[in-house]
Amino acid sequence: MSAIPANATTTDPAQTAITRGYGAHSSTGPLGPMDITRRALLADDVAIDILFCGVCHSDIHMVRGEWGNQAYPMVPGHEFVGRVSAVGAAVTRLAVGDFAGVGCMVDSCGACENCMAGLEQYCTTGATLTYASPDTRGPGQTQGGYSERVVVRERFVVKVPPVDDLAAIAPLLCSGVTTFSPMQHWRLGSGQRFAVIGLGGLGHMALKLAVSRGAFATVFTTSPAKEKDALAMGAKDVIVWHPAATDPIPLTHELVNRFDLVLSTVPFPFDVSPFLPLVRQDGVFVNVGAPGALGGVTGAGLWNQRRSLVGSCIGGMPETQEVVDYCVAHNIRPQIELIKPHQINEAYARVENREVRYRYVIDMGSGHGG
Repeated sequence: MSAIPANATTTDPAQTAITRGYGAHSSTGPLGPMDITRRALLADDVAIDILFCGVCHSDIHMVRGEWGNQAYPMVPGHEFVGRVSAVGAAVTRLAVGDFAGVGCMVDSCGACENCMAGLEQYCTTGATLTYASPDTRGPGQTQGGYSERVVVRERFVVKVPPVDDLAAIAPLLCSGVTTFSPMQHWRLGSGQRFAVIGLGGLGHMALKLAVSRGAFATVFTTSPAKEKDALAMGAKDVIVWHPAATDPIPLTHELVNRFDLVLSTVPFPFDVSPFLPLVRQDGVFVNVGAPGALGGVTGAGLWNQRRSLVGSCIGGMPETQEVVDYCVAHNIRPQIELIKPHQINEAYARVENREVRYRYVIDMGSGHGG
């Protein structure tokens, strides 16, 4: 690839660079090596040599076209960390050699009410996603972190403190902030009762974050084998949930009206009606998982106990920086399995089979051959 010098401050849009990535040419084929074009460094841009990139279940949904038609070729990856290799002339927060991370967004209008409030994920004109979005600053569409290098606007880059376990920081840029943000917004605190539905990449981070805040945490999982892990991560209770059963949850007296905050990380549509009675008066059921329809919602199920059913989408850039700093300060890390790029297709299959414990992270610094 043609590299931009480490001290580059160019604003010449013609100076693009070819970067090696790992992506899909269609919704049905495997992922494999490919060359992609990164734009030249603009004045407020940061170039990052990517070292580690997490594998999110939403990457699989996007590659497979399960969340709508997509444009290919597509290089996924929206939670990655690396080392700054170049900065534009207007960059002030980051310098060459710093560790940095990028999450689910790489741009937004920056001028609407939400962007001005640090809620760029709710940009009224639509945020630019890290991959599979039209690139407003360069050619074609955005391409993600399953690659050697990226160029990103400084506003959308998180500064990562020096740590010995950099690979474990990567998932904080998606699963970390996605679960941290609703806890911040609805002020989950010490002594409150919290439940998470699903113990996967997002769910296990939600559990760790809730426990760190002093909440009493319960895990609902469809996998009995995860009970031991959940208890080791600090859960007070683990309840096996059977979605296809007539009575999917044992509605004991102790569970009804119990939880201040219920967080669903389930990535597909499901019937939420068994969970609503578990939400206490003025409690909140937050969906951060399924983008599709949530079944079983009735007016009575909500106005009984004045319950709220809401959604939350990732987090803005201030919260993304905050969750990284919080997790470093409190020694909170996701549980990861490190893989090489050539293992991505196998990893996708294991994620779909719910076999990963609990987040794959690709060692992008190991080279694309193995």
